[in-house]
Amino acid sequence: QECGLVPMVEPEVIMDGDHDIETCYEVTEATLRSLFDALYQQNVVLEGTILKASMVIPGKACDEQVDVEEVAESTVMCLKSTVPAILPGVVFLSGGQSDEQSTAHLNAMNQVGTLPWPLSFSYGRAMQQAALKLWAKDMKGNYAAAQKTVFERAKENGLAAQGKWEG
Repeated sequence: QECGLVPMVEPEVIMDGDHDIETCYEVTEATLRSLFDALYQQNVVLEGTILKASMVIPGKACDEQVDVEEVAESTVMCLKSTVPAILPGVVFLSGGQSDEQSTAHLNAMNQVGTLPWPLSFSYGRAMQQAALKLWAKDMKGNYAAAQKTVFERAKENGLAAQGKWEG
């Protein structure tokens, strides 16, 4: 911040493993509390900081997968209990979710109700994966189709950031 940069802090709780959503919630909550304690101790100006968070979601190998609404509600509840309202925004990483899952979860979070910060996306894989698969099949022949796919993913996620994606 002293150099005019906006810190984007990214404490990731990964989806690998068989943990349930409750365990993910507890770990995410503890991680975010620790993060904001450390930011405070380092005199980071929270009004000029973006949080890049992972969603509260069961591990990929968990037998109990949950629906979109439960991920959204758990994630929002965890954020509300840990993230200062003064933060200008929270963006999410896709963290190994499919393209559609990450979009559906973001959309549902933005439909939960009034929040102190906007929720948006900072996806890598969930934005690029489908386009890269197309492009890998035929780089020259699928160039335009790959571009269109990235554009469509951006449009869908933009709608989800407003709670207006219809799947």
